[in-house]
Amino acid sequence: MQERRLGTRGQEVSAVGLGCMGTTSSYGPAPDRQEMISLLRQAVELGVTFFDTAEAYGPFVNEELVGAALTPFRDQVVIATKFGFALDPAGQRESVGVDSRAEHIKEVAEGSLKRLDVDAIDLFYQHRVDPDVPIEEVAGAVRDLIQEGKVKHFGLSEAAAGTIRRAHAVQPVTAVQSEYSLWTRGPEAEVLPTLEELGIGFVPFSPLGRGFLTGKIDAHTTFDSSDFRAGLPRFTPQAREANQALVDLLRTIGDRKGATPAQIALAWLLAQRPWIVPIPGTTKLERLEENIGAAEVGLTTEDLAEIDGAASEIRVEGARYPEHLERMTGR
Repeated sequence: MQERRLGTRGQEVSAVGLGCMGTTSSYGPAPDRQEMISLLRQAVELGVTFFDTAEAYGPFVNEELVGAALTPFRDQVVIATKFGFALDPAGQRESVGVDSRAEHIKEVAEGSLKRLDVDAIDLFYQHRVDPDVPIEEVAGAVRDLIQEGKVKHFGLSEAAAGTIRRAHAVQPVTAVQSEYSLWTRGPEAEVLPTLEELGIGFVPFSPLGRGFLTGKIDAHTTFDSSDFRAGLPRFTPQAREANQALVDLLRTIGDRKGATPAQIALAWLLAQRPWIVPIPGTTKLERLEENIGAAEVGLTTEDLAEIDGAASEIRVEGARYPEHLERMTGR
């Protein structure tokens, strides 16, 4: 697989990474653990070298799974994980708020090192900005961990441009992770120009619109009660019906290119900047192979102009998150 560098100071990673959240939670009943370990190992064999997890996924069990799966490939892969949530000690729900106090960041790092079974965390993101802790203190805490050899690189997730600048002045930021796709284009206005200026890589999560842009979901799809999409405004039947126009666009381009809607959606992202590395998630080998194949889909300048022109005429219906979660982004 092609490789890309995360900004000017980051690691070389596969052009398409793997978001691991769904291998333990969030998209319906938890998949079989041994099957997911096998899937992650098959991803490495197929050329994926960039894996994304977090202590909040599960919580804790996702890091444990990723650690167990990637032990044989420790020197071949880059594993990113995250801090910043106050987690329910009983593990009954993912979080009870945010917490990026310096002492908490260091506690999380110790736990993640054990669960991932690594000597140093490759990339340590702040999962969400904590309004009660100055970002300079957060960056300083991660800088200390880097100096101690426990963390290699610092990242931010869903942070605003001003926050990124302030953090970067204390400890250089290697990568920023935020939702970005053809139906979530907020980062284009301020975040992407800031990253380009500062030499920071960008890692789009949910690059396939939480599955919607694959064309496998429509207004009639039903979600299990444990699937968090059931509570998202953008996934109401009415919103899905309205947003089908975006999938139709991807399918039209894909039919011409001999590619699937998902591959066109990922290829579009890869064409935006050479330092963008999307991390689509999946629990199925055939979808993994499909996503990886997007790196080989070439979109011409004319293709990109056609996609942007048509997409600009489509009004995406529904917010990304319910209001209380939406307030946690872009700070």
